[in-house]
Amino acid sequence: MPLVNFANLDFDQIKTTLKNYLKANSNFTDYDFEGSNLSTILDVLAYNTYITSYNANMVANEVFIDSATLRENVVSLARNIGYVPKSRKAATATVSFFVDTSSITPPPVTLTLHKGSIASTSGSFGNQSFVFSILQDITVPVFNNIASFDDVKIYEGVLLTNNFTYSPRNPNQKYVLPNSGIDTDLISTIVRPNETSTISVKYNLQDSLFNVNSESEVYYIQEIEDERYELIFGDGTFGKALEDGNYIQVSYILSNGDGGNGVSQFTFSGRLSYTRNSNTYTITSGISLLTTILISSGGESIEPVESIRKFAPRIYASQNRALTSNDYETLIPSKIYPETESISVFGGEELIPPQYGKVFISIKPRTGDFLPNLIKENIKLKLKQYAVAGIVPEILDLKYLYLEVISNIYYNSNLAPSSSNVSSIVQSNTLKYAESTELNKYGARFKYSKFLKIIDDSHDAVTSNITKIQMRRDLRVVLNSFAEYSIGFGNQFHISSMNGYNIKSTAFTVSGISGQVYISDVPDTNRSTGSIFIFSVPNVSSANPTIVKRGIGRIDYIKGIITLNPINITSSKIKDGQSIIEISVVPQSNDVIGLQDLYLQLDINNSIFEMVIDSISSGSDPAASNYIQSSSYLNGILVRPTNNIGEDSSYQNNNLFTSSNTQYSGSSSSPSSSSSSSSPSSSSSSSSPSSSSSSY
Repeated sequence: MPLVNFANLDFDQIKTTLKNYLKANSNFTDYDFEGSNLSTILDVLAYNTYITSYNANMVANEVFIDSATLRENVVSLARNIGYVPKSRKAATATVSFFVDTSSITPPPVTLTLHKGSIASTSGSFGNQSFVFSILQDITVPVFNNIASFDDVKIYEGVLLTNNFTYSPRNPNQKYVLPNSGIDTDLISTIVRPNETSTISVKYNLQDSLFNVNSESEVYYIQEIEDERYELIFGDGTFGKALEDGNYIQVSYILSNGDGGNGVSQFTFSGRLSYTRNSNTYTITSGISLLTTILISSGGESIEPVESIRKFAPRIYASQNRALTSNDYETLIPSKIYPETESISVFGGEELIPPQYGKVFISIKPRTGDFLPNLIKENIKLKLKQYAVAGIVPEILDLKYLYLEVISNIYYNSNLAPSSSNVSSIVQSNTLKYAESTELNKYGARFKYSKFLKIIDDSHDAVTSNITKIQMRRDLRVVLNSFAEYSIGFGNQFHISSMNGYNIKSTAFTVSGISGQVYISDVPDTNRSTGSIFIFSVPNVSSANPTIVKRGIGRIDYIKGIITLNPINITSSKIKDGQSIIEISVVPQSNDVIGLQDLYLQLDINNSIFEMVIDSISSGSDPAASNYIQSSSYLNGILVRPTNNIGEDSSYQNNNLFTSSNTQYSGSSSSPSSSSSSSSPSSSSSSSSPSSSSSSY
């Protein structure tokens, strides 16, 4: 009797199948399998079969990059398609110091700071000690007995060196760096004709075969087991081949990765010397304290397995050329700018109006909000070796689309220690959602129902919540100059009133108009477009606006775009050193998306979480006679409250929205009926705008 097909491979099923097979044999008729030694033999056979099947299953998993679990196997499979995982990255900082040489004899002409360790944290950072090093010697002149070492870039980690001697008699010779935690970007490789030679040639790391010939002094690198790296030199066809006796010196930084980020205080631990009359002197005195110019940042852990699985097939699919948006989104983080946290790429044909022949790239760096212009130019320069001729890359500044929420949270007071306790838990959970990778990326979508569930599930006392949201963009303005502005939200606007005042702004001042003004809108009868006007109010809570000037711009409610005609703004709110006007609007859909180059951010700090006792669930008012109702619609004041214009400070949260149980009854003066005051004399100027503005 043949064995039956296995439906699964668990131990009990295997043993039962073996037992049924023996029972079918006439030699074992009426045999007691449970009470005999044969039962033990069946256990051994079943265990052996189970272990063998498990091993075969795991081996099969490890030969495919999608199912492999061991890093060594994933890296090996990625290597087969030409992908080298990103190594650990050392945190970098910038420091300055000087040396007073007035008491040093003989007086030096120059001072040299030797490569290797130059600074440490002495256990003062997170109860850990970090060492920071430099890769090359730095020599500076001495002026007026002062040697200044300005803006020295230091790298977290210890500088190590390994030496190898090439021998053609060893065909299996390998050049393996024995340490894990190496930053491959900081590897320096020097080749000498022999160990005693003073002539050296620097070899450069190469990641492709393009522009490489038989004389190219390059080497390649690959990750091997235990997160170590192996160097591979040319064979005389792709890269210059090594010769017998060549002495190879490899220096590198052994780093702690992201553990070294955020260090701001350093203690000098370097070695200074100078040479005079063929004698070398070491400096140990006159060294000032280290001044931190830039705190340490940019440290990263080695690329995780999940990232390798994601990018390795995409790099292979791109074939080192940038044709589609996916190619750009893959090549830039992996080969050009590894500090990319998130990236969005779209073609100019998707814009209105279209810009054919261009590809637009927006990058969110891991540190900071914007890319410096120098980095932008470097990225575009490196893209030339991948991009197709005729396609012009344009790198856009990051544009934030903020979401602000007001949530009335109903809770059972019998189940809550206090309202503040429940509120803090809710805000903690929503903050985690705001900081999750689900939102902090391009193309993110704020999922309204999921957000409501996060609030409801935060505490057993929460019975329900009524949450309202609004979008905000910060328009950067050019002061004291005529300029026209256009700002897009990427989402359709909700028209709550045909009388207008659907958008809100912070205060600003305009040339020729006295006092602070705000902008708002009035829809056209088609409910898809409208006009923009500026108005003033006696105070921020007033419901009696005065229209100052109509027709200063247009609004497209469907596309979510606000355009202002040339206007001379003289002052506005200051944020992060930039003059801005905050503009907020209610979206048509509560599921808000980050379109193209818009980076979606849930602004918890400028949101409101108000606790409301659920009198029905608490039992204090079972008949709901005094039940507090909350509006599901965003009502409230006509403007966004602003602190003193020109001061870099944030507004108060509790002024952004009205109370949860009150409603704004409407303006007593709509744009269509309000009388306009005299228009500013400069507003009618025919001068063209001297500049345009971007927003963030």
